[in-house]
Amino acid sequence: MDGTQTRFNGDTRVLHQRAVRIPLPDMDAERVFHENMMTVAAARERKAEHLADPTVSVLDAYEAELDRIAETFERRLRRIAGNDYEEAAMAYNRGERDDRIGALAAYYFEGAWRAQQRATITDMLFAPLILRYPDSFTMNIRFASGYTTRKSVQYESPAHSSDELDEEYAETYYEESLYSQQQAADYIRETAEIIREEFPDPEETAFEDRKYGGVVSASGRRGSVFSAMLERVEPDPDRFSEPVDEPTLVDAGPEADRTERALLRDSEIVH
Repeated sequence: MDGTQTRFNGDTRVLHQRAVRIPLPDMDAERVFHENMMTVAAARERKAEHLADPTVSVLDAYEAELDRIAETFERRLRRIAGNDYEEAAMAYNRGERDDRIGALAAYYFEGAWRAQQRATITDMLFAPLILRYPDSFTMNIRFASGYTTRKSVQYESPAHSSDELDEEYAETYYEESLYSQQQAADYIRETAEIIREEFPDPEETAFEDRKYGGVVSASGRRGSVFSAMLERVEPDPDRFSEPVDEPTLVDAGPEADRTERALLRDSEIVH
């Protein structure tokens, strides 16, 4: 998905208050879902490793995580829309198609495109919500104006600071920044385990123990300050009354409202 930024203008309306619902009809589908979630967990752990390494920049840590997450988006896009998913998404945004596959491709493509910008754009919070139900899972890709939540850890990146400090203060600032990165690395590593616990291996876990699960995460930046957050979310067992047999767009759901109220500040606008 590299190189799309100069050709794709984006449209947050495809994301607003919507989620994708993907059926989990058999063990093969469950394996794919599990593999994607383990990729996300591994990306988080890799980011933690980079943040804990003073020789690696915060930007490099973000990009390492993004590369892994982009894999999950691209795999899902190919499964839904085939190899021409990019053209399907762009055609939908241009109004040249108005079908289910085009809408799904546009949703994922928009989310991936905006996620790629999150380390370079200030005051844009990426806050995805992933929920597992007995017969399906939902992915709610959300962005908000702002850079943090009520529960986020924050850390400093000297490379993104525009302040000119005296040598004495510059050294103190640098050391404090490294410490904040170490603290964030510990938190990010620990919360990666939550993903593994919420979406366990279907080969090793009874259905009753894996049929519900959920996580919400958030990351953002304001100037030289970065933030990270991830926690469990309890899916609403009454959200869906009908089964699903193909990927489709659905309303964001009560869990989205609940997490927005709990985590986001009143002034932030969720897309």
